[in-house]
Amino acid sequence: MDVSVIGASGDCGREIVAQLVVLGVLDPTERLQLVGREAGQSSQVLYGLCSDLSDAYAEKAPIFDVALRPEDIVADVIVMTAGATVGGQVTSRSQLASANLPIFESYAKAIAQHGYGHEVVIIVTNPVELAVAVFSRHLGRHRVIGVGAYSDTLRFRREIATDLGVRRQLVQGFVVGEHGEGMVPLWSSVKVHGMTPEELREIRRRLQQGLSVRDFPDAVLREKQSVMAIIKTGDIAQAYRYVDGLSSDLRVVIKPFVTQLSGAKTIAATANVTVDLVHSLLQGKEMVVSGQVQLAGEFYDIQTPLGVPILVTPSGWSRVVTLQLWAEEAEMLQKSAETISRRLKEDLAQHG
Repeated sequence: MDVSVIGASGDCGREIVAQLVVLGVLDPTERLQLVGREAGQSSQVLYGLCSDLSDAYAEKAPIFDVALRPEDIVADVIVMTAGATVGGQVTSRSQLASANLPIFESYAKAIAQHGYGHEVVIIVTNPVELAVAVFSRHLGRHRVIGVGAYSDTLRFRREIATDLGVRRQLVQGFVVGEHGEGMVPLWSSVKVHGMTPEELREIRRRLQQGLSVRDFPDAVLREKQSVMAIIKTGDIAQAYRYVDGLSSDLRVVIKPFVTQLSGAKTIAATANVTVDLVHSLLQGKEMVVSGQVQLAGEFYDIQTPLGVPILVTPSGWSRVVTLQLWAEEAEMLQKSAETISRRLKEDLAQHG
């Protein structure tokens, strides 16, 4: 199977390409296509990147290919990383949507017109829900998966595991909803291998630190302001120490926020979860992950792109995995869906 990375010359795209090669995700007989633009620096950088990776990993590197036009993309799995990111002149989600919507449309149309017809597209670029909506409209919703909720879910499990002093693999639990501040951490789904239901109830109570599910959105805004005040003093180390004292669910949102403001960004973490998903698709594995998909009423009657637990197969996602949420979680999820739906309508009306 072949893989294309759209936006391969960007920070995240380049990291994904590097991890795919270093980890040997593709066989030497498979093709890794690096996609850029004819105009701009990427038309030169990508050829150099292919040469450098071939030199470094000659024994296990896949076949490299460069594509500089959307219609030249050919792969079984396509990773979408192209587009603007927050920073510089782009300071809001609305501006990000305005900048990236034409890019989403361009690539989605080209893949629909010139592709195999069975490609699975993994969305990394933000706003991830907008990208999922656009690509799903052109390619069919079961072939499009956003990694935002997958990344949030793995962070949630890691933070819980850190507090308990166990490996992340022993912790189950999902994050659903919007990627970012609108996420909904599902404490109702948290399980730890070897713990009884009574022990789990006590663990949840302790890890939440008295923060109710309904209070989570307000707490996120409050703690972001607190962290910003620390960062303005120039003491990033103190900001991280402050975040380490927060509850597990708050750290899922606040810690990447600090990392982004530190200048380091979250490139390695984003690339890692993306490569993990690509690897599973190439291996033909079925796995349950939380990902952004275009819903049609399968999860609490929601009809908008949203992060939910899904069963991923080599051909995309086959179904939504049903979870019994607490009433407060279901309420938060509905609010998140309503917010996303309103934003998408505004995005498409203003920039469509």
